[in-house]
Amino acid sequence: MYRNNVNKYAAVQNEAALEDASPHKLIQMLMSGFLMRVNAAKGAIDRGDFEGKSEQISKAIAIVGGLTDGLNAEEGGEIAENLSNLYSYINNRLFQASSENDIAILDEVAGLMRELKEAWDAIPERYL
Repeated sequence: MYRNNVNKYAAVQNEAALEDASPHKLIQMLMSGFLMRVNAAKGAIDRGDFEGKSEQISKAIAIVGGLTDGLNAEEGGEIAENLSNLYSYINNRLFQASSENDIAILDEVAGLMRELKEAWDAIPERYL
């Protein structure tokens, strides 16, 4: 019961944060969510919880889909194209990690996303 109430409270807090978030903040939240899902998938593999692994990797793939959908090829040009290619690569690796239960691949994609997030986080406010 307590856990259920905590989950409900967290969902309300997340919804409120989404409503107030700038596009920049939304991307940060997606990237953070991706990293949390990949870490949860790694834990599930360690525990032998393959259903949980599949659920977490599916959510990570959906997040990458959201990041891809947010790209603007017209305004982003080559950067948007490169990000689209990187997101496609990450999704392919996630599918492979899921089918092979491979934590090393999950570490790889988490590292790639962490680098992107660090660059995104470093964008000065005046450019937002």
